[in-house]
Amino acid sequence: MRDGESLVFVEVRYRKNAHFGSAAESVTMAKQQRLIFAAEFFLQANPALAELPCRFDVIAIDSNNNTNAVEYNWIKNAFDLS
Repeated sequence: MRDGESLVFVEVRYRKNAHFGSAAESVTMAKQQRLIFAAEFFLQANPALAELPCRFDVIAIDSNNNTNAVEYNWIKNAFDLS
């Protein structure tokens, strides 16, 4: 997606319950590496976009089965290439 001048790669994660951690916690280092690889591949295929500043966001959606409440958390610049 685009946010102003930035090209944003967004990972959307959903957790029905917290038995295995939150949605944000599910974006492990291994998952981050796969997202970075996918972004690099995309940018190689779209060189005109490669000049834009890039960032990685996570949209974490956590649900509570007991209350049917849903919490949305948009984490901008959730991780970087380091």
